[in-house]
Amino acid sequence: MSRIDAHHHVWRPASAPGPAPGPGPRRRVHTWLDAPGMAPLRRDFTMADLAPSALAAGIDRTVLVQVLPDLDETAEFLSLAAADYLVAGVVGWADLTSDGFADTLDALRAAPGGDHLVGLRHLVQSEPDPGWLNRPDVRRGLRTVAQANLAYDLLVLPHQLPAAISTVRELPELTFVLDHLAKPPIATGALQPWASLIRELSAQPQVFCKLSGMVTEADRNDRSLAALRPYADVVLDAFGPQRVMFGSDWPVCLPAASYAEVVGAAEALTAGLTPAERSQVFSTTAERAYGLGESDQQGRSADDGPVGVVR
Repeated sequence: MSRIDAHHHVWRPASAPGPAPGPGPRRRVHTWLDAPGMAPLRRDFTMADLAPSALAAGIDRTVLVQVLPDLDETAEFLSLAAADYLVAGVVGWADLTSDGFADTLDALRAAPGGDHLVGLRHLVQSEPDPGWLNRPDVRRGLRTVAQANLAYDLLVLPHQLPAAISTVRELPELTFVLDHLAKPPIATGALQPWASLIRELSAQPQVFCKLSGMVTEADRNDRSLAALRPYADVVLDAFGPQRVMFGSDWPVCLPAASYAEVVGAAEALTAGLTPAERSQVFSTTAERAYGLGESDQQGRSADDGPVGVVR
């Protein structure tokens, strides 16, 4: 059966040494890579780098997710998806608050690879206002996302979950996908109030959750399954396997764990599920949430799209 990595990135940072190697997207400034501990990530990461590890782990389709709030990056990711058999879908970026947002989406879909656009994301975690999602201009943009039959990835921190909860309640027509379990404090071992907020968010049936980003939130001296399991168990119980999907968060994961180790951890954390439930986590949940269809070779049909409300 096909296995999907529903969350990874590529980039070519302007700070990387030497000239840009060969054809491909132009280099961009990734200031976030200047943070402590990011040195191993200050280089190019391409699909050619990912493919051997993904295929060795049995992953044959992926979802490529935006890194920067950069419309040109999204266009380049779509073009890349059209040329690379691994990339089944792209979660891109566009300015939700722009008056011309709907026209921007139309232009992206008309661009090369535009049929691979399956969702949008904004770096909400970096917004200083914890209620950013509640802004009227943001809500207007999210309604446009729903009208375009796209999903919306929620990249939030635990203190931003209340705004996420109120947003998904107000927009039952929009499919939401929570990235990285909302980055719980795994390093401290604390579950509350994160766990209660996750259960409240999961009560909205159009919300999915990615089993991703856990190793980077864990204590660098304790990345054991025992440290990760309580958080995985919460989301699996709250959302059910039919609304949980695996994501590697490669290459962000690499300072903490290799691609194979991340896949292995996800397999171990879901070992108690039935074979059918594990297939949901590693394949069909992502297909349903993003409207990927069943074949990476056939592409997305014209009427594919997110499933919306899950009953």
